[in-house]
Amino acid sequence: MRHGEPVGGSCYRGKIDDPLSKKGWKQMRSAVGNYTQWDIVITSTLSRCAEFATEVAERVQIPVIKSNNFMEIGFGEWEGKTAAEIMQKDEQLLYRFWSDPLHNTPPQAEQLTKFRERVVGEWDSIISKHQGKKILLVAHAGVLRMLISQVLAMPIDKMFRIKVPNAGVSRISIEHFGVDETLPQLIFHAGKLE
Repeated sequence: MRHGEPVGGSCYRGKIDDPLSKKGWKQMRSAVGNYTQWDIVITSTLSRCAEFATEVAERVQIPVIKSNNFMEIGFGEWEGKTAAEIMQKDEQLLYRFWSDPLHNTPPQAEQLTKFRERVVGEWDSIISKHQGKKILLVAHAGVLRMLISQVLAMPIDKMFRIKVPNAGVSRISIEHFGVDETLPQLIFHAGKLE
């Protein structure tokens, strides 16, 4: 699940630790509703994710684990800037990043390949440690795009094609079947919690 709207609205926030706005809290609570069928909550350490994750874990009385590895990608010099502000400096800069993020990293930003190593490494660890459990992951658009692109075997330079709205819910089922029962089959679902 992606965090709701943060204080300050839409910008390249990355590692800036803005909390959820009132609207963001409403979005998150509405998206989750009365659903309680998790065994554990895992979250980014940034407050726009961690505060809601902690609230859910306390309500459902399950553990919450905070992980720096699920923090958003660092946007370097773009941190805190809107798309319009970035385009004022160079009209094509943002378009180049969206179309080829591997070769058009923002100045002083985290490299997409390093971001993948961080996020997918943590994801693999969670799958291994919490096999068979229902997990709520509260994270950021970039983290969720990376995980979904990994599950769908998409090239990472295409991950920005995936739309992840505020308080958007994506589900990934891990099932063991097929020729080699030891290899998990990852299945992506989009939609509401049921």
